[in-house]
Amino acid sequence: MVGQDMITAQIAQTLPALFRERVKRTPQHVAYRYFDKEHKVWQSFTWSQMAAQVARWQAALAQENLAPGDRVAIMLSNCPQWVMFDQAALGLGLVTVPLYPDDRPDNVAYIIADAEVKLLLLEGEKPWQRLYTVRDNLSSLTRIVSTQAFDYKAFYDVRLVALDKWLPAEENCSLRAEESPPENLASIVYTSGTTGRPKGVMLSHRNMLSNAQAAASCLDLSFEDLFLSFLPLSHTFERTGGYYLPMVAGAAVAYARSIPQLAVDLTTLRPTLLISVPRIYEQVYGKIQNQLEKKSGLAKNLFKLTVDVGWRRFEYRQGRAGWHPKLLLWPLLQRLVAKGVLDKLGGRLRLAVSGGAALPPTIAKLFVGLGLNLVQGYGLTETSPVICVNRPDDNIPESIGTTLPGAEVKLGENDELLTKSPYVMLGYWKNPTATKDMIDEDGWLHTGDKARQDEQGHLYITGRIKEIIVMGNGEKVPPADMEMVISTDSLFDQVMIMGEGKAFLGALVVLNVEQWQAFANRLNVNPDQPDTLLIKKVHQAILARLGKHIKAFPGYAQIRRVSLFVEPWTVENGLLTPTLKMKRARILEHHAADVEQMYKGF
Repeated sequence: MVGQDMITAQIAQTLPALFRERVKRTPQHVAYRYFDKEHKVWQSFTWSQMAAQVARWQAALAQENLAPGDRVAIMLSNCPQWVMFDQAALGLGLVTVPLYPDDRPDNVAYIIADAEVKLLLLEGEKPWQRLYTVRDNLSSLTRIVSTQAFDYKAFYDVRLVALDKWLPAEENCSLRAEESPPENLASIVYTSGTTGRPKGVMLSHRNMLSNAQAAASCLDLSFEDLFLSFLPLSHTFERTGGYYLPMVAGAAVAYARSIPQLAVDLTTLRPTLLISVPRIYEQVYGKIQNQLEKKSGLAKNLFKLTVDVGWRRFEYRQGRAGWHPKLLLWPLLQRLVAKGVLDKLGGRLRLAVSGGAALPPTIAKLFVGLGLNLVQGYGLTETSPVICVNRPDDNIPESIGTTLPGAEVKLGENDELLTKSPYVMLGYWKNPTATKDMIDEDGWLHTGDKARQDEQGHLYITGRIKEIIVMGNGEKVPPADMEMVISTDSLFDQVMIMGEGKAFLGALVVLNVEQWQAFANRLNVNPDQPDTLLIKKVHQAILARLGKHIKAFPGYAQIRRVSLFVEPWTVENGLLTPTLKMKRARILEHHAADVEQMYKGF
């Protein structure tokens, strides 16, 4: 059942109008919570307080000689100021360009130049120091605003100003409604991409607002809900799902301090909804498995029974299974086992959403079996982003759900998933050729993913059109499917399978440090010696363990050699996208010597 206070796209029509309508409806409700680093305490903004702040930001932007349609960029970590700037700019008819705070300076410079950005908002000294190295490529900028004051002398630039000096006093500022029409460009979102230069996805007010409202209608939301936001707002998944969608429903959003502090923030803030990529759920799953390994056989069996009964209960409540006497055990198992696990996620979490990549079914089953309804969705930046999602009362965890209201899908050549909807982008910025490659003449957007659809309309991703390894013998292997299965093992933090044009498959494997210590000790080798990762019997043991997970794949798809590492691939070292997807080409380049050694003599 959808909350009565839902704001529809028909009422709001534009993103700033959505904000103004929310302020009008629930002015005194908490809108955002954030951690005040200076006073070391959690603070809040109500909707009316946010409106007063947005008016100040608009007054400051209005002094910058910007015309409607001009581009302004946001390069902040998630915080209320991100929303203030976005709403202020959109309300003046400007086009916002979100940037990842940890992105490489040369990439940021490329985007700023490509979008001809005129004003940049950044966080402080460290981001500016990094950008200072590419300042010659930032010629389109006329103003750079830093949210934190610092000594500019060593990195002086006449365009640089501190936020507290840029913003006017709160008095005499009123909210302005000068946005562009609903069908006009609102934002250019550059795809993080796993290869090549990013492309600017042009999204309109209608694209993002209608997508947020349609997604909200699929979930049971109200102003009593609290979202925890930690995925980058620069990514459309978080921007639509963790910013515009809560605004549609009137729910509050709390900004986590960081991924490393997420566990503490969960128990402190106690959110009711979580939106995340699979990697975060995989990490929680890994921790649960690690703790289980230290438990007695009785405790392990009790946990397994809890998940099995919880899953049976879930299937019964979804209408896909009949009642069973084992369900009588659930209240006891929930109190003895499940509650303790979910309390570590805050104890109030009633719905979790996964998107951005495929969620391993075993991980979904564990959370669902513990009583947390985890729903998987699917989409692209180019579709604002949601195309389909499981509903809480119609949830098949291994599927990506059914289409959003207003979205059409069909299967094209090679079972490629095609979609047409109000959520499909206007096109790629200054790139009509790429736009034509993505959207055909009939208006169907080509996702690049292979899919199937069951009789009830549930969609399942079965592979990637291009992400297939063609081995030297002509056999085709889907690496992502194999990697997903392997990722459920807590020993393996990250794995990338390769073998294009080769006689056999190899894998680059990043080991979990804690699990590696225990694994090495069982093999009677020293885990602290780097050379241990090269020992033949270690490789044999790892290959055997990998083999157990992929035994369902054909014989030619077995992994024959590995290279082992303990240093993870991260966003910071340029090997992951901001949504934690592997940049395959960069990883291969980074580990070129290891790959060469792996295939030496073949």
